[in-house]
Amino acid sequence: MRFSVALLEIITKDNPRLRLKARRVPKVDDSVRRLMDDMVETMLDAPGVGLAANQVDVQLRVIVMKVDNQLYTLANPEVVRTSGEQIGLEGCLSVPGFVGEVARADRVTIKALNRNGKEVRIKGEGLLARAILHEIDHLDGVLFIDRLTSIDTLRPVAVGSEEEATEEDEAVTLAV
Repeated sequence: MRFSVALLEIITKDNPRLRLKARRVPKVDDSVRRLMDDMVETMLDAPGVGLAANQVDVQLRVIVMKVDNQLYTLANPEVVRTSGEQIGLEGCLSVPGFVGEVARADRVTIKALNRNGKEVRIKGEGLLARAILHEIDHLDGVLFIDRLTSIDTLRPVAVGSEEEATEEDEAVTLAV
């Protein structure tokens, strides 16, 4: 049996619902897995590296990411440990047309539920750590523009070219 997936509407920074703290997922069931699948399709179509459920106006603690060809679909992610620091450019599907410099931990360990409801631990560094922390921020109502190293680092780019902007700067942009 094949399920069809739907592209979801991504809300932007002007929508106050983006600033709400998302609720924990009580149980990973078929409706949560369907949400995860729809979010993956929406993220890939955008295109982005990650997407949080509240970016598609669903107030649940669900994130999806695709980093280094590895797909992550997670519910109730929680940071267990962070270390180090990295500074790089980030962009966001909910703040289209802008990138800015953000300091994040360079390494992170999280625990979460996978799409089968099983608890997993994920260790990430570099871009994966940045993506994880960016998405968990979304679940707490925090946008990358709230974490800029300086407002002077925020700059406009053509919508959809957030990733190309980093190639010029030899920095990492996270269009999530």
